[in-house]
Amino acid sequence: MRGHTGAGLTLGEGAAITLCMKQKMNTRSSTETEIVGVHDALPTILWSVHFLRAQGFDVKHTILKQDNQSAILLEVNGRSSSSKRTKHIEQRFFYITDQVEKGLVKIEHEYTDKMWIDVMTKPKQGMAFRVDRSKVMGCPIDYTEESI
Repeated sequence: MRGHTGAGLTLGEGAAITLCMKQKMNTRSSTETEIVGVHDALPTILWSVHFLRAQGFDVKHTILKQDNQSAILLEVNGRSSSSKRTKHIEQRFFYITDQVEKGLVKIEHEYTDKMWIDVMTKPKQGMAFRVDRSKVMGCPIDYTEESI
């Protein structure tokens, strides 16, 4: 299984940074795909937070939204949440666990239909597309080219 990673950074409303990349390795499950995706996106997220703090902004929370409960358990608890089905996952992908323990990142569950960054990696249409587009672009849900 080879997945696509989508990540977005918001500063309130609208996306300040979005990432969409094809994963460079094969994974065996959706849980592993999610962990690899977070591992790939985490350097950009942490750099952005450090940059904002260097500019004088008081960044209180760095919350990473995740829709896969198994991935959340592994990211927060590391190897202690591992089972027969996940013991093959390489230790380097548990860098996120270190960041959670340091308090630099907090992982929260978000329902799949609320994951607006999925518009970058999954085909959406109709209202679901318009809602996600409005989050990414900071435009009204009913935006059309004629309305400009």
